[in-house]
Amino acid sequence: AWHLIYEEKQKSRIKLMFGAYLSPELVNRMVESGDDPKLGGAELEITSFFSDIQDFSAFAELLSPQQLVELMNEYLTACTDTITEQGGTLDKYVGDAVVAMFGAPLALPDHAYRACVASQLIQLRLAELRGKWSDEGTKWPSLVTEMHTRIGMSSGLAVVGNMGSLTRFNYTMMGDNVNLAARLEGAAKNYGVGTLVTEMTKNSAEKFGDRCVFRFLDKLVVKGRSRPVSIFELAGLKDKLSSSALDCIEIFNAGIEYYLRQDWTSAADCFARSATLEPARPSVAVGLDASTVFLKRCAAMKTNPPGKDWNGVFVLKTK
Repeated sequence: AWHLIYEEKQKSRIKLMFGAYLSPELVNRMVESGDDPKLGGAELEITSFFSDIQDFSAFAELLSPQQLVELMNEYLTACTDTITEQGGTLDKYVGDAVVAMFGAPLALPDHAYRACVASQLIQLRLAELRGKWSDEGTKWPSLVTEMHTRIGMSSGLAVVGNMGSLTRFNYTMMGDNVNLAARLEGAAKNYGVGTLVTEMTKNSAEKFGDRCVFRFLDKLVVKGRSRPVSIFELAGLKDKLSSSALDCIEIFNAGIEYYLRQDWTSAADCFARSATLEPARPSVAVGLDASTVFLKRCAAMKTNPPGKDWNGVFVLKTK
């Protein structure tokens, strides 16, 4: 009887700790495994996820407190449900930002693939919400019906566990790959794209499925780091992308090959063609998309060539 009571207490403790962050399926798997999650800081292979609403400060200024709470609850519910349905773990909300991880506290071999699919399902769900808000007439200003979110993801080792003070702590993640994911979310605005991932995330995801469509963008040094990382746009799910979007990526990829060979004229020709096919992205309102970004770079490089030892690395000065 004592043993049974002890077991039930252990199960209840785990459900209490993780029930709000994990899908019921993962919580049950954790309970049935009989193993306690590795708390207090364990180095694990995960995919870090950061999302943020574009120009959120304008929402906070324009909406009443009641409207803002209603809007954010609807948006955050859609994000959280999608993340947990794909096996992810909610880390925290920071205002409008969502921080999550895939691959902890339970190891998931396909954590990168799950994270990539989740990110695009969130983008699709947000498109549905924009339509719903638009159909509600004058309830919402046009800013709401044009809401976009940016997402950054990075895969690799991170320290995961209960962290904080002796009296207040949180199950969270820390490390260089976590910081990189946060930086990529911010960097997405510089390319006019919705989702940025590292090369490791792309390669890891492609081992478990071909549902996600990627395109190489840059060799980037983000603020706070000294080493460059190859970054890719996660353009969407293959079965949801239009033929023109796929054509855009193919032409853009040809432009990148010319760009890295310093053939600025041929690269610019490709980017000018792909620019006409670019799908609507978070920064479309200000005329920013990846093709236009590289078209302008080609013009600058043609005027001031970088030299024969150029390695294609671009240094980002801001977060």
